[in-house]
Formats: sequence, C-alpha cells, structure tokens
Amino acid sequence: MTTDFQRARSAEDKRRRAEALVEAARSLALESGVSSVTLTAVARRAGVHHSAMRRYFSSHKEVLLRLAGEGWVRWADRTCDELRTRGTLTAAQVAEVLVDGLDADPLFCDLLANVPLHLEHDVDIAHVREFKHVSHAAVKELVEATRTALPSLGSEGALDLVRSANALAATLWQVAHPPAPLAAAYATEPEIANTAQTDFAPTLRRLLTASSIGLTALRETAELRRPPVCRPPERR
Repeated sequence: MTTDFQRARSAEDKRRRAEALVEAARSLALESGVSSVTLTAVARRAGVHHSAMRRYFSSHKEVLLRLAGEGWVRWADRTCDELRTRGTLTAAQVAEVLVDGLDADPLFCDLLANVPLHLEHDVDIAHVREFKHVSHAAVKELVEATRTALPSLGSEGALDLVRSANALAATLWQVAHPPAPLAAAYATEPEIANTAQTDFAPTLRRLLTASSIGLTALRETAELRRPPVCRPPERR
C-alpha cells in the first residue's frame, strides 16, 4: 500500500479525495460484488491507511449508499430517454425498456437488495435522507415517463410497475449470482439447481411483462366497474 496520500487541505481537494475513494469502492464492487466492499478494502484499493478513509466516510455503508443513489439516477436517465424516444408503447415493450436499463447496470442491481437490508441501518440519517431524495426524484421521473409511454397504466399503475421492477430485480439478481460455495453446490446437485437458479434478464423480463399487462388490465377493469357520473338536469 502506498503512503503518499497527502491530507487534503481545500474544500476542492477534499471533494476530489472523496470521489477517488468512491471510485475505489465502485471498482471493488464491480469486481467482487457489493459484499466485498469494506473500509479497509477501499482504503487498500485507493492506497491509503484506513484511518485516512474515516476522514471522509464513517462506514462503508455511506460509500455504498452514494453508489446506490448514482445507480438510481443512471437507471432513470437511461430508461426515460429510451421511453421518450420510442413514444407510446405496449405493456410488454415498456417492461422491456425497464428491464434493459437494469440489465445494463449490474452494480445497481447488486445494490438494490442491499439498500433496505443493510445500507440504511446504522448510518448517519443525513446520508440516508440524501439518498432518499435522490432515489425519490428518480422514481418520479421513471413513473412519469412510464405513464406517458403507456397511458392505460395511469400514474398509480406506473408507480406500481416501477416498484415491481425494483423489487424483482433486487431479488433475482442475488438468486442469479449466488456465492461461490453455493454455485459449486448447484454444479454437483442439479436437483437443487433446477429450482433455485435463474437467468437474471430473461426471468425479470418475463415477470415484469406479466406485471405490466396485469396492472394495465386491472386499471381497465376498475374503469369499467366505476359507476357513471350522474349529472343533474340542466335548468331552463
């Protein structure tokens, strides 16, 4: 490990130093998964002592929350650009665009399950609030673009579809990328592999398409069952 990591003095130096540490965490997570990211590992990757790392982040969870927030922005930007470009779409096509944006971002998919399970716990509430503001803005953008591309969903249905994409991707990514010992067990015991293993993108696309079609049908059925509005007769 190098020791020439000079202490930052100016605000700009501190910002650049923090970004360098975030990039070190990003490269670790992409190489070995989110679970491999610790303060010690990030410090080692960045070439600093772990005590220097704590001047910028009190825990690895703060760094990963930053990465998760960036992931939400990437997914929203990529997906909304594609939806707006393609115009009005079918339920299946909207689901496909949502899935393609997730499949293109493995780090974000890995982070999705970790955020509610681990990363929002034992972290300074200011960092959690910052993440929530970023992710909330991304969700609003995704919902609006989804509703515009598939008007029959309505705003509530579009929100449910984005929620479904989030929840399904979080679970399926972890299932599709088991730890090495479990992957080895699957290789030698096909009877457990057949029910446990899954291909991430095809499975997510199939399930989210079903959700998109179902949510659209649900809203259409609700509209049909809604009683007609009775207007009083006009006075002459």
